[in-house]
Amino acid sequence: MSKNAAGARTGSEQALALYQELRGTPGGSFDDAARRLHLTPAERDECRAELTALGLLEPAGDRTSAPAAVAPDVALLRLLRHERERLENRLAETSRAHTTLETLAGPFLRAGMEPGSEVEVEIVEDRARIRRELADLTDTVRSSVHSMLTGSVRREEMPRELERDRERTARGVRVQAMYSHRVGQVPEMAQHLAERAALGVEVRLSAVVPMNMVLADENFALLPTDPHDPGSAAILARGPGLVRSYRALYDYCWYAATPYGHFDPGGHGGDGLTEQQRAALRMLASGIKDEQVARNLGVSLRTVSRLISELMQELDAASRFEAGVKAARLGLLDGEPHEPHEPASP
Repeated sequence: MSKNAAGARTGSEQALALYQELRGTPGGSFDDAARRLHLTPAERDECRAELTALGLLEPAGDRTSAPAAVAPDVALLRLLRHERERLENRLAETSRAHTTLETLAGPFLRAGMEPGSEVEVEIVEDRARIRRELADLTDTVRSSVHSMLTGSVRREEMPRELERDRERTARGVRVQAMYSHRVGQVPEMAQHLAERAALGVEVRLSAVVPMNMVLADENFALLPTDPHDPGSAAILARGPGLVRSYRALYDYCWYAATPYGHFDPGGHGGDGLTEQQRAALRMLASGIKDEQVARNLGVSLRTVSRLISELMQELDAASRFEAGVKAARLGLLDGEPHEPHEPASP
């Protein structure tokens, strides 16, 4: 091979040629092989470093011994073993770091947080687990329970709910329960609500109940992941930092609701609109579509269309937009509360 041909190779090509030369002359000298390929001292040293890094060259044990070529399969196995050892060491370091972080995230970080600021959120799909959590509230609740329900209570659940009411109110726990007006018009539910009220439960009816929700002691919240699907998985939240937000929503709905026994479904609020029409008007003014209004009110799309027609006639409006403008001018969208109560004391 000519010197010019050898010099035309790149560094990696020179290293490969030198490796093949060494493999072809077992026991031969590394320097002799480099000279046969007409490599300069600098090129020779670069090839030595590259082959050593790849594990294809066994480093010389001392100054007198020459480096020897290593078979490719042996070099590959050594490289894999080296990488495995490096990975195992890295995993061991990560494990130690994780243990340290767990220690810091435990008592040390909690010691630096404000009292009662911890928040725990869990998605629960097991219906039996949800029922157990609600049943346990009877024993653990200290000051208050607030619930809202979009539909009726199942007949087999009514006796158990009354028993829980009896135990809670006997211990001085404030119990509030909110239902939709349409639920209150079901005879069986009307009897059940009357029995709850007789035990000391504060019951209110609302034109719109946005979702199922149970709150307790400003430290426990249970609500669905999908407000429009009561059968969806539940969100179980603990910690006042989050539960207070749900309590603010509950209080808003509570103050806008009517105490049980004081609602006249055919009555008007002094402005020619029923409570149901008021609720539909507020939702339409907020840009909510008819389908969503129907779900929130628990009525059909046909009923929503009828309500809109009645609203436009009552407000003497030729369009929805004009009805919204007139309602705003008349203050019908303010949503002032009915007989607000002070929130329960902690």
